[in-house]
Amino acid sequence: MIIYNVTVNIDNSVAEEWLDWMKSIHIPEVMATGFFLNNQIARLLLEEDNGGTTYAVQYTCRSLSDLEEYQRDHAPELQAKVINRYGEKCLTFRSLLEIVAKDVERTGQEAE
Repeated sequence: MIIYNVTVNIDNSVAEEWLDWMKSIHIPEVMATGFFLNNQIARLLLEEDNGGTTYAVQYTCRSLSDLEEYQRDHAPELQAKVINRYGEKCLTFRSLLEIVAKDVERTGQEAE
C-alpha cells in the first residue's frame, strides 16, 4: 500500500476556510476518482511562527500504478483548483510513502 502525502502550509488568514473547503469539497473530489481507500488530515503541532499552519493530507492507495494513473488523469485538474483558489497562500510539498508495517504492537518494552 502507498500513502500519497501532501504537506501544505496555508496562510493563517485563510487556514480555517481552507480546512473547511478541503473537508467538504476537495477531498471528496479526490476520493470520487476511486483510486484511494481512505484519507486523513493531520496538523503539525510544533512549528515556527511563519504566518501559516502546516497540515499533512494523506491518501492511501493500493499500488504505485494506481497512484500514477491518478496523477496522470486527475491530479492536474484537482491541483489547479487549489492553486486558483488559494494561490501563494498555499504552499505544497508532495511525497510518497510505502507502508511496510501497520499496527505494530509494543511488547515487553517499558515506557520511556
